Amino acid sequence: MIMGLNYIVAMLLIAAGIYCLLFKRNLLKLVIGLAVMTDGIHLFLISMGYRLGGIVPIFSSEVAPSLSEFAARAVDPLPQALVLTSIVINICITALALSLCIYAYRHYGTLDTTKIRRLKE
Repeated sequence: MIMGLNYIVAMLLIAAGIYCLLFKRNLLKLVIGLAVMTDGIHLFLISMGYRLGGIVPIFSSEVAPSLSEFAARAVDPLPQALVLTSIVINICITALALSLCIYAYRHYGTLDTTKIRRLKE
């Protein structure tokens, strides 16, 4: 029951992020929507790698007596490594996007994407 909640929350976060990206006009809201969507993806990937009653994915004779039992009970470490890398990349992208928002506000005096497009013409 609890694991299903993780997937529901992840899908809600992804949907909220996509909503912000599609329907908001403010650059800061777009950056926030992108961050919320990637957090939902991170939660989804971590939830996929979870195994109820799982053991640490380091093989030793104390943890599991046989290799087949270890393979059946060990938690998959790949989603954790991918999410950790993705979090670092997400922080860099968010910092770059926020700096571009600051530059756009200084140059155009607004963060509204429709007004910035009109100023271009």
